[in-house]
Amino acid sequence: MGSLSLLLSPLSRLYGLITDARNVLFDRSLKAVYHPTQFVIGVGNLTVGGTGKTPMVEYLLHYLLPFGPVATLSRGYGRQTTGFRLAQPTDTAQTLGDEPLQLYRKFGRQATICVGERRAEALDLLRRQQPELVTILLDDAFQHRAVAPQLNLLLMDYNRPFYQDHPFPGGRLRERRHGASRADAVVVTKCPDTLAQPEIRQLTGQILRYSHPNVPIFFTGLAYSLPIPYQPQAIQPLLRQVVLVSGIARADELETYVAQTFGLQHHHRFGDHHAYTRADVDTLLTQAAGNPILTTEKDRVKLDALLTNAERVHFYYLPVALRFLAHEAGFRALIHTKRRAWMNA
Repeated sequence: MGSLSLLLSPLSRLYGLITDARNVLFDRSLKAVYHPTQFVIGVGNLTVGGTGKTPMVEYLLHYLLPFGPVATLSRGYGRQTTGFRLAQPTDTAQTLGDEPLQLYRKFGRQATICVGERRAEALDLLRRQQPELVTILLDDAFQHRAVAPQLNLLLMDYNRPFYQDHPFPGGRLRERRHGASRADAVVVTKCPDTLAQPEIRQLTGQILRYSHPNVPIFFTGLAYSLPIPYQPQAIQPLLRQVVLVSGIARADELETYVAQTFGLQHHHRFGDHHAYTRADVDTLLTQAAGNPILTTEKDRVKLDALLTNAERVHFYYLPVALRFLAHEAGFRALIHTKRRAWMNA
C-alpha cells in the first residue's frame, strides 16, 4: 500500500463498513429485492472500471441469441437522459451512453438494448412490454442489490486483482473483498496467453479466500481483430505507425498490443467515457499529420458523429472479443444449469 493509500486507509475502512451495512440490509431482507420473472444474468465487478464487462456481455449475446430473445440492461453511464429507454436508430451516446450504443450498433437487429438507472422498474417494464423476452443481461450490476439475478458473474482483471486492492478512497474497490462471496462464478479477464498452471492455482487460491468455497473460476483473455475503417467504402491499407486514441478505464494492455502489432506513433489517452468535442477531433487530425488514427469501438461511437466523410477515411477502430483460455464448455454448462433451474422453478 502506498503512502497516499495509508493516509486514506481510515476513510477506506469507513467506506467498507458502510457498504457492509448496506449488504447486510439486503441479505436480511430489510431492503426490498426484486426477483425477476426473466432469466437474468448479472455481469459486474468489485473494482471500478476496466475489467472487460462489455466484451463479456458481447460474448453472452453471441452465445445466447440462438436460444431465444435476449435483452441487455444497463444504467447508461454518461448519458444525458434519465429513466427507462429502449435503444432506437436515432440514439446517440448522449441519449443512450457509449457502451449501450456500441451494443446497439452491433446487436440492435437481434437483441433489445435498453438503459434504466432503476433496474427493478426497468425489468418490470420489459416484462410487460416484451413478455417474449427469455434472457436479460444486467451490465455493471454486481452492487445493484435491488435485483436478484439467477446467475451472478463477477469479473476480475488479471492485472488488478481485487484481493490486492482496498475500498475507496484508498483503493479502487466498490465494496470490501468479501463481496466476492455473492458470485456464482468468477471470470478472470485480460489474462496473458502464456498463463501457466502454477499461476492459475495461485490466483484460484487467492480468489477462494473471499469467494464461496465451491465457486467455479474461469480464465479469459482478449482477442483483437483486424482494424475496421470508419468509412465502409474506404480502402484499408496495411496500417503502420498509427496514432492511438482511447477513452477507456485502463489502456495499458491496448497500448502494448498496438505498439507491437502496428507501431505506435502516439497515444492520446482520454478519461473513461470521455465526451469528445469538435476541438478534440481538430487536435487529433492535426497531430496525426495524415497518419492513420486507431480507436476503440467505444470511442468510435462518439467520434464518428463528429467527423465529416473526408475525415472518416483517416479513422479505424479495433474490435476486441473475450476468449476463454480453457474450460469454455464448463462456463456454458453453468449457464444452462442455471437456466434449467429457472425454467423448472
